[in-house]
Amino acid sequence: MAATDGTVLAFDFGLKRIGVAVGNTFLRQAEPLRIIHAPTNDGKFAEIAALINQWQPVLCVIGLPMHPDGAANEMTQRCQRFANQLHGRFSIPTRLVDERYTSAVLNAQRGEHIDAEAASLILQQYFDETP
Repeated sequence: MAATDGTVLAFDFGLKRIGVAVGNTFLRQAEPLRIIHAPTNDGKFAEIAALINQWQPVLCVIGLPMHPDGAANEMTQRCQRFANQLHGRFSIPTRLVDERYTSAVLNAQRGEHIDAEAASLILQQYFDETP
């Protein structure tokens, strides 16, 4: 199901950092935006609220980590909960995107910058797979 035309924010959720990417439904090109480092959930959601106010997204895309065989892992449920919280707090539709293969693409890279890059790959995958 395609989103309404406009800006899309994507999130690579992690316990320590959340990578954020941005794109729009017209160009269908994802770009890394920033990394959220806030130590508390309230701090993370405050930064997310600021991004949502700035970008006014029509959709939020969240990477859904799973084992290579498709089975859930320890982060799967946390990411689903994060997606539900985004939707509940901001009333913006959310979509979960299987992120099993984004890790393989970024595996050779190291450092904190890969969080935003991972979010960008997740968003690009959403654009590529959505008509």
